Amino acid sequence: MAKALQREFPEAPIVGVGAVVVDRGRVLLVQRGHEPSKGKWSLPGGMLELGESLTDGVAREVQEETGLIVESIELIELIDRVQKEDGLEGERIRYHYVIADYLCRVVGGFLHAASDADAVRWVERAEWNSHSALALDPMTVRVIEAGWQRATALLERN
Repeated sequence: MAKALQREFPEAPIVGVGAVVVDRGRVLLVQRGHEPSKGKWSLPGGMLELGESLTDGVAREVQEETGLIVESIELIELIDRVQKEDGLEGERIRYHYVIADYLCRVVGGFLHAASDADAVRWVERAEWNSHSALALDPMTVRVIEAGWQRATALLERN
């Protein structure tokens, strides 16, 4: 039996996947149901499972969190998410994820909050680029914008 990864204060970085799901000019966001970032809005995604490809992991995570079936189009960005914490023993790494974010499109399913998501919703570009109630992390906004720009370019070519 495989040993479960320790997410908090890990011994090594953990590989994660995220999805910039673009549909009719909107992007799909989830409200996190668990730490890290519980209650915050972000891209759907999670941890890659042992033996799973990155694109299979993206599709699984999106379906588990949102009920939608997606197809990966291309890698948007590979990022480090490191959260440090000061304690009695000095500075420690509380979380360290290496996340592969993919541009995805919907191919089926029905939107609903499931699994680790407290809520799901489609957002317009003005919402993720503003200082709205979503309070998105700047790194997340950068990834969303890169995915949206790429999706727009692909639509213009077709």
